[in-house]
Amino acid sequence: MTSDVLFDPQRLIRARVELVSEIDRGSAVLSSRVAEAFLNTPRHPFVPVFYRYTGTTYVPWRITDDADKWLRQVYSNEALVTEVDGVLAEDAAPSGQGGAATSSSTMPRLMADMLDALDVNPGNRVLEIGTGTGYNAGLLCHLAGAANVTTIDYTAPLVLAARGRLRELGLEPTVLRGDGAAGHPDGAPFDRIIATCSVRRIPQTWLDQCAPGGIIVAPLKGTLDGGAVACLTKLDDGGAVGRFISTPAAFMPLLSGPEQLFAMPDSIDGPQRTAEISGRTLDDFGFAFWAHLHMAPTAVRRGRQVNGQHSTTLYDPADGSATVVEDRPDGPPTVTTTGPRDLWKPIEGAHEQWRAHNRPRREWLHIEATPDEQSVTFLAPDGSFSRWVL
Repeated sequence: MTSDVLFDPQRLIRARVELVSEIDRGSAVLSSRVAEAFLNTPRHPFVPVFYRYTGTTYVPWRITDDADKWLRQVYSNEALVTEVDGVLAEDAAPSGQGGAATSSSTMPRLMADMLDALDVNPGNRVLEIGTGTGYNAGLLCHLAGAANVTTIDYTAPLVLAARGRLRELGLEPTVLRGDGAAGHPDGAPFDRIIATCSVRRIPQTWLDQCAPGGIIVAPLKGTLDGGAVACLTKLDDGGAVGRFISTPAAFMPLLSGPEQLFAMPDSIDGPQRTAEISGRTLDDFGFAFWAHLHMAPTAVRRGRQVNGQHSTTLYDPADGSATVVEDRPDGPPTVTTTGPRDLWKPIEGAHEQWRAHNRPRREWLHIEATPDEQSVTFLAPDGSFSRWVL
């Protein structure tokens, strides 16, 4: 059955055609060049093994388990988890791997929207931050030419695997292991820079390494899910300006240097009050990025179920402030706070503002990056102006 699937060219072509059709149905506009890249770049060589989440653990899924279902999943418009706690799916025990997902093959529709925003032309020099499986690098090779593509990842096993998979397809981009936050100064300037990992703000190195008139596409995300993909054009003065694409994105964060871990308080004792909104509000992807703009950059969030009720904890290690918002079965949610600040107040204010402005979408916001400051702005129909420093 395995050989029937992988050595049936017509079946593999149909799978790619069906994927492009599915992407096209969900995208606002799918350019012909991006569609062509997906039609000519197979996904299955880049995800020979990926994880399925069973509810308690991640179990590796190989083509030998069920070739038909495996192929349908590979060419579905879904993200595929390929690494959990640093363990690649192909290296995992058959019983599975516990922990958190640390790398994945991005949802193809989101990949297409980001590539469309990047507007890659043949001959453009492209830098990709976050090689992952190598699939996106393969698409970039089709768009720009392999000799013009440089891709970099922090994790050595991912780099080795991606380099080998690209080579098997006859593609020889520059595949490097390194700190993506530093970019690749030896190869600069680049006409296009794309990140497949999230950052809170655009690293200055990426701005420096992008040529004037070039484009940077990068997901911005803080502690909340539902980030936004920024698309900026580099200016002659060294800054960059742009907008956000409409598709929400919750990419894994950029790995750069030692990870800073903070212990979230297990319990909070302090003054209580009635909450204006439930902690579940932060699970709304439409609101999450707007809320992120109102949070301190050091704040972290944890959501969980406590006695069957939703509970959200916000904690800022910068000053020790901690706030828990708990749903109640018999009344409105409550807020309990300790430390100098009530961290839920800005979220409540942000939600009231968001509703008053008719729930602004990501693509209604502007982003500006200079060597001194990065900010997001929103001009409301009534003429009022909001600005947040990243």
